[in-house]
Amino acid sequence: MDQSYDEEEARTFVQVISDKYNTENFPYGQGVGVVVLPSPPGSPTKGRLFLPSVLVLNDCGIKKAGDKSNIAAFCAHVVELDLSYNEIHDWAEICAIVSNVPRLNFLNLSMNPLSGATLEPCMAEVFARVRRLVLINTHVSWETVHALTQNTPELVELFLCLNDYHVVSQSCTSCPSLRLLQITDNHLRDWAEVRKFGQMYPSLSELVLANNNVECVGDTREALQRLFPNLRCINLNNSGLSKWEDIERLNFLPKLRELKVMGIPLLQPYSTQERRSLLLAQLPNVLVLNGGAVSENDREAAERVFIRYYQDCPEQERPHRYSELVSKYGQLAPLADVDLSPRCTMVDVRWGDRVEAVSLRLEQTVGELKKQLRALLQLPSNGVRLFYINREMSAVFGPEELKCGFRALHSYSIRDGDEILIVPKVKSRCSSSHL
Repeated sequence: MDQSYDEEEARTFVQVISDKYNTENFPYGQGVGVVVLPSPPGSPTKGRLFLPSVLVLNDCGIKKAGDKSNIAAFCAHVVELDLSYNEIHDWAEICAIVSNVPRLNFLNLSMNPLSGATLEPCMAEVFARVRRLVLINTHVSWETVHALTQNTPELVELFLCLNDYHVVSQSCTSCPSLRLLQITDNHLRDWAEVRKFGQMYPSLSELVLANNNVECVGDTREALQRLFPNLRCINLNNSGLSKWEDIERLNFLPKLRELKVMGIPLLQPYSTQERRSLLLAQLPNVLVLNGGAVSENDREAAERVFIRYYQDCPEQERPHRYSELVSKYGQLAPLADVDLSPRCTMVDVRWGDRVEAVSLRLEQTVGELKKQLRALLQLPSNGVRLFYINREMSAVFGPEELKCGFRALHSYSIRDGDEILIVPKVKSRCSSSHL
């Protein structure tokens, strides 16, 4: 019994694919995406199953590679391989798998316990074909990361999230092919660590730093242009940025077109509209802000808001961008202060011998007024009529019945001191026999 338990614990890559893609498991035909290819007579792989090009084996308890010849026979056409949430803790086992998947360009090793594992540079050569590599929550060392990037000349995307990195160990060899680095949910705070990515990955076009609490953008124009000449998108959501100077410095990135900066301390005092307007006005080259495309109308409106926001501030407190925008639009007149809150008026409501002073919201309808008065005066649920009496004009026009339930009260020009008269409905004594 213990022996079978150990075997189950040490499941191999080969065992898992044999179980998952065995033709006996598909009594009604081949599984989805499974391909059986013909082989020459006498071929040792005759009758074997060739797996789909996208192979997902996550959370299968895999610890070891298994027979290499079987891996080569089964995985000749595999292009993408997902081994996340397994139990592989030895890079030798990973290399045994990767070296026998000749067309592999995407590899996901997330959630495998690799924190104490060492990858020798000579072993890393088998990753040469990989273009996208996912190492989320593996706690791989920077030495391992460098061994991989130095041996993947076509690597385009690298994911290093949730690895508890506090600092970045810089490699002496750059990886010029890398375009996307996602390193969210780590513990990077100092910009001195972030700038190392520019030195190691000179072609970087997208940098995702969300949830790292980076405290500032601490480089000069010349340094940022040199370090990140190709960066088009940066995600600083939930970072520690607290000064407008940090936002202004992002303009030094020569190709920056997309920015995410939600959840930063700098923006907490502002309303949602103020946040977007003040950011847009400070970032003239950004075309996508916090996931939303920026139109020319959006930009102009934001820049005008920016001018009005700072025009009453002392000159020494105005951002440099203020003078640029005043040169563009001129001095703007303050916007009129318009009160858009629902208007109210006080009227006398008469119901029999009772007179009640009632505050009416003029935006409500006649039907809503009836509900209000029923609750206030305990009126019957039906059988009453409402009349509006304009005290100044009542001698000329008399009472006007409020009988259109969906009509707004403000359309009757009701004013303070006017009157609402409630009278019971009188049932008609006529019937169809009398007509």
